[in-house]
Amino acid sequence: MKITDILSQDTMILSLKATTKESAIDEMIAKLVEAGKVNDATLFKAEIMKREQESSTGIGDGIAMPHAKTKAVSKPAVVFAKSENGLDYDSLDGQPASLFFMIAATDGANQTHLETLAALSRLLIHSDFVEKLRGSTSTDEVVALFDEAQAEAEEPELKEDSSLSDIPFVVAVTACPTGIAHTYMAEDALKNKAKEMGVDIRVETNGSDGAKNKLTAEEIERASGVIVAADKKVEMARFDGKPVLETPVSDGIRKPEELINKAIAKDAPVYHHSGEKDSSSPNGQRVSIGSRIYKDLMNGISHMLPFVVGGGILLAFSFLLEQYFPSAKAFTDMLGAISGGQTGAFMFLIPILSGFIAMSIADRPGLMPGMVGGLLAATSDAGFLGGLLAGFLAGYVVLGLKVLCSKMPKTLEGLKPILIYPVLGLLITGGLMYFIFDPVFSTINKFLVDQLQSLGTANAVILGTVLGGMMAIDMGGPFNKAAYTFAIGVFTSTGNTDGAFMAAVMAGGMVPPLAIAMATTIFKNKFTSDERQAGLTNYVLGLSFITEGAIPFAAADPLRVITSCVVGSAVAGGLTQFWHINVPAPHGGIFVAGLANHAGLFLLSILIGTVISGLLYGFWKKAK
Repeated sequence: MKITDILSQDTMILSLKATTKESAIDEMIAKLVEAGKVNDATLFKAEIMKREQESSTGIGDGIAMPHAKTKAVSKPAVVFAKSENGLDYDSLDGQPASLFFMIAATDGANQTHLETLAALSRLLIHSDFVEKLRGSTSTDEVVALFDEAQAEAEEPELKEDSSLSDIPFVVAVTACPTGIAHTYMAEDALKNKAKEMGVDIRVETNGSDGAKNKLTAEEIERASGVIVAADKKVEMARFDGKPVLETPVSDGIRKPEELINKAIAKDAPVYHHSGEKDSSSPNGQRVSIGSRIYKDLMNGISHMLPFVVGGGILLAFSFLLEQYFPSAKAFTDMLGAISGGQTGAFMFLIPILSGFIAMSIADRPGLMPGMVGGLLAATSDAGFLGGLLAGFLAGYVVLGLKVLCSKMPKTLEGLKPILIYPVLGLLITGGLMYFIFDPVFSTINKFLVDQLQSLGTANAVILGTVLGGMMAIDMGGPFNKAAYTFAIGVFTSTGNTDGAFMAAVMAGGMVPPLAIAMATTIFKNKFTSDERQAGLTNYVLGLSFITEGAIPFAAADPLRVITSCVVGSAVAGGLTQFWHINVPAPHGGIFVAGLANHAGLFLLSILIGTVISGLLYGFWKKAK
């Protein structure tokens, strides 16, 4: 089948009127509907936008390839569109897109259609062909260009058997979520660059029609290295013992030379297939020790947060009622009992943290000794530091027991989870915590708390500035969580609920989404319609102390967004300490502001930080 059978003159737009990404998508969908290729524009657009959320189909060099495979397509087709001035398509290289190929594949696309779509994708790797398309002035000329290019591509190519040659040899796998376009573009980019470099390469494609050109065991064994340019899972066990370079499929298109050089030099981690889900990343690659520790820690914190939020807000509500409605004492006592003290949600913070850290390390057998170790830390004033240690200690104690018991007879296998792991795990973890670590960490924790309580204004402002800025560095990532966990630790360890540093991290965490919202409101001409709508949502997220609302903007423009937000958040955090503001609630944002000892100054701190970040980002951002 010829490419021009699915790319016909009635699906071409030689002068695209759209000026934004979404309007360009709408204009191309309208052309498909007009040509009778799409029967449900709403469903088709939903699938197109779903693919865009996974990663932008603006592949760079001025080309965008939005695509979808859905029952909304009556007949496979491609829209070719040109924009004279180009438009912002959130392309991977940050440059405007001017050539568009919208691929519409039917849900049951046959083999011929899929191969034709793959051939189309491969042609767009050739810069000379792309430049000819840019200069085309009529639909007839576009048809002629594609027919000529396809005829040249289909000419048989004589290949010599390189199995015995001494030229460098690498293997690769390419795959994208939909398996229509990027899979084959990455394949051709790698092949063309390898040919140019004098390197022999074999590329397996994991497209929508399954794996093609599957790598053989002999090829994998002979290869210097393996390139896996994929945005979905691929079969990894076969690469055991080989240097494997894992990268997004877009890097296969944009950085083929870099990937090939690294594969030749074996500049990649050696892949070891363990068969265990927990020890690997989603595509099977073993993770680093630091990544593993972070994953275990985040498992504990994520399970702890509902107790922080639920208990903290109810505790704050009880303070509010007690302050303004003293007659409702019975109700406030009930709220206090279920949220704080020795019986409520706050009592579970450290045990839950420890238990789920241990569970992340050693699976279910680690949960019980981890929780008990955390409880011992909480009741002995070892606090969060002791709780963190208890979680990791319990997890690795149980892992050690699993190794020691691995040679036990199969007839005793059933004793491990119901007797050996819980009894010995608790005995060892509890004993070490009770006799050694709890006393040590109680002393350390008391020293830290005493130092924090004795901070002068200047030092407190510096610490508040650092904590506020950390909340905006990664907006929910390790720095953010470290600052928040520190404040929670102080909040629950000082024996009172003054919440001085909670004010700093809450203000710092509220600034980024509020600053984004403000920038999209004031500097409208610098943002797309989608970004302005997301900006409105950030008002709500910011007021609710949900920093993650700013992440999409930070991902698209990290330097400007993160720098601007860190500056404003740091100022807000520092001001809360300069004005000696306390917020006796670990979450809630604007909804617990009334509990602050200086509510007006707390809101003013947030406002000042927001204005600084919003204006800095707005003026710094390039106009669309």
